[in-house]
Amino acid sequence: MFTDPVLQKRAQRFVLLTVFIYAVGFGIITPVLPELIQELSGASLSEATRLGAWIGAAYAIFQFLLGPLMGNLGDRFGRRPVFLFSLFGFGVDFLLMGLAPSIIWLFIGRSIAGGLGAIFGPANAAMADMSRAEDRAASFGKVGAAFGLGFILGPALGGLLADYGTRLPFILAAALAFANGIYGYFVFPETMPKERQRPFQWRRANPLGALANLAKIKGILPIALIYFLWVWATNIYPATWTFFAPIQFGWDSKMVGISLTLVGVSLLLFQSLVIGRAVKRFGERNTAIIGMAFGLASFTITAFLTNGAIALLLNVLNGFSGMAMPAINAMMSRRTPPSQQGELQGLNGSMSALAFLMAQLVYNNILATFTADGAPVYFPGAPFLVAAGLSVATLLALLLVSKREPDPEQN
Repeated sequence: MFTDPVLQKRAQRFVLLTVFIYAVGFGIITPVLPELIQELSGASLSEATRLGAWIGAAYAIFQFLLGPLMGNLGDRFGRRPVFLFSLFGFGVDFLLMGLAPSIIWLFIGRSIAGGLGAIFGPANAAMADMSRAEDRAASFGKVGAAFGLGFILGPALGGLLADYGTRLPFILAAALAFANGIYGYFVFPETMPKERQRPFQWRRANPLGALANLAKIKGILPIALIYFLWVWATNIYPATWTFFAPIQFGWDSKMVGISLTLVGVSLLLFQSLVIGRAVKRFGERNTAIIGMAFGLASFTITAFLTNGAIALLLNVLNGFSGMAMPAINAMMSRRTPPSQQGELQGLNGSMSALAFLMAQLVYNNILATFTADGAPVYFPGAPFLVAAGLSVATLLALLLVSKREPDPEQN
């Protein structure tokens, strides 16, 4: 564990600042992305939904393929170089999208972001380096809270900037990323001790190799499946909300931004003030169960919802479901030796990418199918029923997981 108090405070501050800026950047562009797709392609909103699905899929495919590579590079060379490299990849992505002369450049930008600009894997690995096993759920909760805080400001700012065109939010997001990367170059220390760094192996630097190697750790595979299913279920919001809300509630970019800001407020409150206390009182497993139960209820209600005011209230309550992910991540991290934390977070990044890919292709194509002209049944809420079904499967799988926790030193 990384224990120098001065360096630890500086490192944690930078990690959380980076996640915050990532969330601000992501949130800034979210309300205007559908309009930019329509602007560059001339497509209708329903057609733009399908294009948005494939643009998101480009991001997910490259993150799936390269996530374990970045994680293993972090275990070999340390978190600092990988973290800074990811930051600059993030900046390049948004710069390309902001200057995009055609729709193909959106695909190129998202591909770069997926392969090089992933933030959460390096952030969680660095936080694991600086945390005791029993404190990791709270540490991962801080990462989620930083994202929530950024998601308060980002969508609101993006909705306001939409009045000045669809490009300005992307340029501002790129500037934030580059500025933070320069700041990190001077202040971010290495969080992984040299004695824990291990040789780089290509056979472990791909999704299948990383999964096969981590599968040797007792108890990891069932939780990895739960992680994947839950990420797939909850990606209904980042994948579909900006298309669903205008169709279902008639909202414009500003209103979409406000609704996502409420999600950010909820995530901030629950992951900064509730997750640590919940884990201490109920344990990681039961905290995840509570979060999943709330998520299932939210997805089911939203599927049939036509009142925008109630939708905003549900966005406020989404923080309950946000407790599940840090708890699941902590369950996996607790079972994993310190020298493989980067590999684990890289694999988690790949699973998240695969889940996001599935979310983009499944949810958005279902939304487009059930809202297109000539649809057999007009039902915009159909994707949320799919998310509810995935939540049921995830919850049942978690209930079957043993309550006993293997010792990582025995792995």
